[in-house]
Amino acid sequence: MTTDANTITLDKLPMKSGGDIVRVDWAILSEKDARRLRELGVDEGVPVEKLHKGPFGIDPIACRIGRMTVALRTAQAAAIAVGLHRAK
Repeated sequence: MTTDANTITLDKLPMKSGGDIVRVDWAILSEKDARRLRELGVDEGVPVEKLHKGPFGIDPIACRIGRMTVALRTAQAAAIAVGLHRAK
């Protein structure tokens, strides 16, 4: 997935950082994963924040998506592009 200067994939987003989902590359996800993410409300415009990673910096990645906290695999997070919030 290509990103611009103000966009980064969720797997590369720094900890405790957030933004809004700008796009999801549904094509790189399995049908099961895509269905799960849609059911969780992953969609463009939804706020997201990366909270922490599993032991040794590996899966899972804990994220706040909307008002829920969910665990994602790195491959799933890589399909989600996040528009970074600008510092005020």
